[in-house]
Amino acid sequence: QPHLVQSGGGSAQPGESLRLSCAISGGLLDYSAIGWFRQVSGKESEGVSCMSTKDDSKWYSDSVKGRFNISRDNVKSVVYLQMNSLKPEGTGVYYCAAVSPFGAQAMCAMGPESPFFKSWGQGTQVTVSS
Repeated sequence: QPHLVQSGGGSAQPGESLRLSCAISGGLLDYSAIGWFRQVSGKESEGVSCMSTKDDSKWYSDSVKGRFNISRDNVKSVVYLQMNSLKPEGTGVYYCAAVSPFGAQAMCAMGPESPFFKSWGQGTQVTVSS
């Protein structure tokens, strides 16, 4: 079972940027897609951005499209989420996850209880507030 270790995040003011990292043990390319999900207290987990490892296709939720960018470093087996122009509604706990055998869009549409998730990161708090 892969081990996902997250870093980054923290607090930012509206309009600022933060970057999240997700280091994947066992090799990033062993999974069909890696993605980021956001959990806000009292709400269902939301797929924020996901990336297919086979063809590099990317998917973004409408709420972050144009402001967030997901990328990867195959050598380091790390996936990043660059979050620009942050908004207060971006506040929440962010989790990275790995799935097989689905691609980016399908992954981000999955509920957190889906059996296709192979592993989750430990979660990191992002707070956007003035």
